[in-house]
Amino acid sequence: MVSKIRPPRRGLNGADVDFHTTWGILETAFREIHTKNASALSFEELYRNAYKIVLKKKGEELYNRVAHFEEQWLGTNVRSGIVKTLSAPLMLTDGAGRTLATTNERREAGEKFLKSLKQAWEDHQVCMGMLTDVLMYMDRVYCTDHHQPSIFAKSMGLFRDQILRTPVRQGAPTLLEILTRIILDQIQMDRDGESIDQFLIKSNVYMLEGLYQSNQEVEDAKLYLKPFEREFLRQSAEFYRDEGERLLKESDAGTYCRHAKRRIDEENDRCRSTLSESTTPKIQAVVEDELIRNKMKGLIEMESGVAFMVDNDKLHELSLVFDLEARVDPRKPELTKAMQKIIAEMGTNINNAAIAVSESAPQTELAPAEDQPEEGKTKGAPAKAINQQTVAALKWVEEILTLKDRFDNICKHSFVADQTVSTAINRSMADVINAFSRGSEYISLFIDDNMKRGIKDKSEAEVDATLEKSILVLRYLSDKDIFETYYKKHLCKRLLLKKSQSVEVEKQMISRMKIELGNSFTLKLEAMFKDMTLSEELSNGYRNHVAGMNEGADSRRAELSIKVLTSMTWPLEAFRSGTDGGEQEGGGGRTQIIYPPSILRVKEGFERFYSQKYSGRKLTWQNNMGDADLKARFPNSRHAVHDVNCSTYAMLILLLFNELPTNASATLEEIEARTNIPLDDLKRNLQSLAVAPKTRFLIKEPMSRDINAGDRFKWNSEYNSKFLRIKVGVVSAGNKVEGDRERKETEKKNNDSRGFAIEAAVVRIMKQRKELAHAQLLTETITQLTHQFRPDVNMIKKRVESLIEREYLERVEEAPVPSYRYLA
Repeated sequence: MVSKIRPPRRGLNGADVDFHTTWGILETAFREIHTKNASALSFEELYRNAYKIVLKKKGEELYNRVAHFEEQWLGTNVRSGIVKTLSAPLMLTDGAGRTLATTNERREAGEKFLKSLKQAWEDHQVCMGMLTDVLMYMDRVYCTDHHQPSIFAKSMGLFRDQILRTPVRQGAPTLLEILTRIILDQIQMDRDGESIDQFLIKSNVYMLEGLYQSNQEVEDAKLYLKPFEREFLRQSAEFYRDEGERLLKESDAGTYCRHAKRRIDEENDRCRSTLSESTTPKIQAVVEDELIRNKMKGLIEMESGVAFMVDNDKLHELSLVFDLEARVDPRKPELTKAMQKIIAEMGTNINNAAIAVSESAPQTELAPAEDQPEEGKTKGAPAKAINQQTVAALKWVEEILTLKDRFDNICKHSFVADQTVSTAINRSMADVINAFSRGSEYISLFIDDNMKRGIKDKSEAEVDATLEKSILVLRYLSDKDIFETYYKKHLCKRLLLKKSQSVEVEKQMISRMKIELGNSFTLKLEAMFKDMTLSEELSNGYRNHVAGMNEGADSRRAELSIKVLTSMTWPLEAFRSGTDGGEQEGGGGRTQIIYPPSILRVKEGFERFYSQKYSGRKLTWQNNMGDADLKARFPNSRHAVHDVNCSTYAMLILLLFNELPTNASATLEEIEARTNIPLDDLKRNLQSLAVAPKTRFLIKEPMSRDINAGDRFKWNSEYNSKFLRIKVGVVSAGNKVEGDRERKETEKKNNDSRGFAIEAAVVRIMKQRKELAHAQLLTETITQLTHQFRPDVNMIKKRVESLIEREYLERVEEAPVPSYRYLA
């Protein structure tokens, strides 16, 4: 042990000091320390000798002598011992600089060299620690006053220069270059799965971290950082670049992801156990660049990449891909792009399949009664035959919802519900839906089908889920005004034909639409329900009115239930068919339906009642929208009397045969003349009464599916049915996919509606701004209308021109850019 050094007595101040003699004593002691023979030395005496030299102003000479001694000792004694450990496996290389030795040879030779260097470094530090104790006064006085590095720091620099930076021989590499090469070779062995002495390497790394490029000891100029770490990162980048390219060719995507993750973890562990933790973020960045960032596109596009993973529900592998790209870019650009491409491809296939069915499938002309079971089927089973196009429409929505559910599940379980990926998925779903020209109509048909049949016998939770699905696809639509057009048509039929399973659910749906789309969207829909409520009150009032009248029995024989509809609210064209677009009575002097006297009296009685209640209002009868309940007697049927529900037109046809003699017949033309039913509607209803097997109340001659001029009809007294209640279906009465002509009419009406909306928006904007540039007006108009539909720029320009012609706006001639001024 080294005893505590006491400061010299004052008596030394006046003693004469022979520098050479005193230095000789110190030099001998220093040599003994370096040869590990310091046990017999008196460090107190040595300190006193060094103290005297410094005290006599010989500090500079002492400092230089010590430095020269260390330089000679390191260069002569220490370096030669290290050089002896260098063997052929470390030095032999081919023309490209690659070693010619085996892995075991290199490992053994490398460890021998590393041990030798480690020992030399540790010995040097121990010895210089002892010398520093002896020369403490020199450090405190001379080094401080003359701004010289401490003797310990000086000796560390000498170790750097004499040991590490000096070539082994003329033209040969330095020991620092050899050390770097050996450590990097050992690390490569570790990467290849070979066993290495991590602690030994760590000790040499510690040496490099303790040495600096110069005696200034600048923190970012350590030998570890400049020569070693820089080369380590360069070689690592090259290694992982090559490995990544090889793995892309040889492995599958899942294996690649796992390997990349393992490599990052290995490098982090290696920095902790073998190198320096300060290198961790740097090597991690290298691995991420070479195995992830620069390879992500190739990884995703592999045959076993993201598309394969999605197709085969490889959720774990997808999560690995997500984790990798999330490490290098929070936006996940390549993954989101790939997911969008996959959604676009799948969505396009769904759209194309729906289009193919739409273009190839013929419309089914006759639909059996919805409430009447077919032969051999249980009562209550749905018997309505929906045409193939409508089935395709429902299938399209279901497949879109399935597609959305599938990618939502992927996003949740593989991408931890990442907002960036979720947004990309939603954007792609919107693109798919809006790329399909019939999306608005099909979504409305989907809701229509659920309201009529889909929610039957479902729990409240299941109904809520159905409504939420409907809102989900509706949310993606950009042209919500087209959807509104179809939804009003379909809702109109559901309400007036009593096809909806639940009015409460209908109202829930509208409430959800109001939350999603705003009050203006549901204004007319809510007004339709208001009309239904008021009509029910009006019907009850009329029945009470009739009951209180002192009239004969005939006036009360037919009971009337009325629906008074606001013409601007209801899309009554949904019920019109035929070339004339349907038939209305009491409007514009058009031909009126001929009613039997009993029905006519009821009709006129209600008109009087209504005019007394609401003066100034005019009723227009929509005969094609009504239905009737009749009692029909067939002598050979199982039931003496059948309850028949049919359209108003079918009622008029059946009542006509009450007026004919038994077994008498009437031609198509005669029925038309005696009822004034529009020809197209007449043919459709005759098909239901004389062609449909379940409701063949009339016999047609000649028997064929089509109704033609000259066809004759008579009462079918042989009709027989096991059902007490019979519902007469009407050809094409249900909601279905529009034909080309109907679609063109809808598009024309919708374009007209959009034109009015654009004009209203332009006027609102200009009224507020007074004067505005053309480009800015376009931008603000599009912004205002985006929540309803995607405004077409050309349509906006045409509407602006129309407003100018009608003197709502004028051009500002003196403006530097095209501009408009509002005219009050």
